[in-house]
Amino acid sequence: MITLASFERKIRRAAVAIGALLAGAFSFAHPAAAAPLPLFPFFMAPPVQSEPAPYMQSPQMDDERSAIEQPARFRRQIVNYPTREAAGTIIVDTPNTYLYYVLGNGQALRYGIGVGRDGFTWSGVQTVTRKAEWPAWTPPAEMIARQPYLPRHMAGGPGNPLGARAMYLGGTIYRIHGTNMPETIGTQVSSGCIRLTNQDVSDLYSRVTVGTKVIVLPMDRRADSASGKRG
Repeated sequence: MITLASFERKIRRAAVAIGALLAGAFSFAHPAAAAPLPLFPFFMAPPVQSEPAPYMQSPQMDDERSAIEQPARFRRQIVNYPTREAAGTIIVDTPNTYLYYVLGNGQALRYGIGVGRDGFTWSGVQTVTRKAEWPAWTPPAEMIARQPYLPRHMAGGPGNPLGARAMYLGGTIYRIHGTNMPETIGTQVSSGCIRLTNQDVSDLYSRVTVGTKVIVLPMDRRADSASGKRG
């Protein structure tokens, strides 16, 4: 015989069981809603493609062809160099293909250079009137007349014959400049300009100011015999 008390106990147990089932079902359904399982898990999802990083071309200050080893005597170095010229003066020793940047106290910074070929050397005293980084090149009319195949203008850059830096001398067509042909240092190859490796011309450029005095010695005179008594 079922009494009222026993019937109420059964109702309470049933209610507890149903509540537990509902709680479990809710806890299972919640994460499923947050991250539903794929309907066809055997198909691979397409890969996510991110935009490639922009290509950054590192600035190439010089096209020195680093495999070429310069002779030791043409490497930039401090040497003993007595002269009466003031510190900061540039002296170009044309016959020995050296450029001296006077430091004072009997010393100078010496660079190996390339100079004018036979018939194109010159001498005299000039001043630096302009400086340019990665200069453009516009061959002068005299050069075009001799070499009509030359470009009429070339933008600055590693392939430009003037190289990384240029220092313009007075009102002349001559410059002290870099080169993308470092193997020509120590030779007589230019049309009168004075060339250094791009590394060396960049170093010299950082030391020189507009107004710097430049002494270019003739082919028959050595820089180490210079007395400094020039105007």
